[in-house]
Amino acid sequence: MDVKTRIGLKIYEQRVKRGISQEALADLLGVSRQTVSKWELAKAAPDIIKIVELSKLWNITTDELLLEKAPDLLMPSEHILNWGIYLIVNDVNKSILFYEKLLNRKSTIIGAGRFAQFKFNGNCILSIINKRHLKNYDLESAKHGKIVLNLWTTDLGKEFSRIKKINIGPFTEITSFHPTYHYFTLVDPDYNLIEITGEFFESGILE
Repeated sequence: MDVKTRIGLKIYEQRVKRGISQEALADLLGVSRQTVSKWELAKAAPDIIKIVELSKLWNITTDELLLEKAPDLLMPSEHILNWGIYLIVNDVNKSILFYEKLLNRKSTIIGAGRFAQFKFNGNCILSIINKRHLKNYDLESAKHGKIVLNLWTTDLGKEFSRIKKINIGPFTEITSFHPTYHYFTLVDPDYNLIEITGEFFESGILE
């Protein structure tokens, strides 16, 4: 196993173990989500500064990222959807203060005012998402759900094409929250919102 693959597997293992999305990890490290994806898929490797930041973030040694063999780990698939559930809130700042007091801990991840996560022993116990960032979703309607299921994949264009092909219900076009965050949405039979995110290559969309 080469160095890039070994590091990528360890980053993937530690991120999934803690319930952190690629976008959230990217926010913490000051890089794009695409960069994290490339690390995990062994298309690139973090520099030594990022290795040190990762080891501090996860409270592990740099040797565990660089040297430890991981024979039982599986390479992250290009086609697997990872997931997380978010509680929709009206005022993200008020909710952060409320849950910090309730859970007696600081929020560990805040993505540009869009969402926040609370962790215990390194694992995510609660995620909240800012209502203002859910475009075209009427939260006042009785028929609409109150949670967001967040799914992320390594190729958003391919996933968009797959959803379009299986025809399980209405969905939006791919849009951007900011230059490094692309997504589209659909709803389940109970009108809970599903937001699918991932690295976006327009060539991946099939007619």
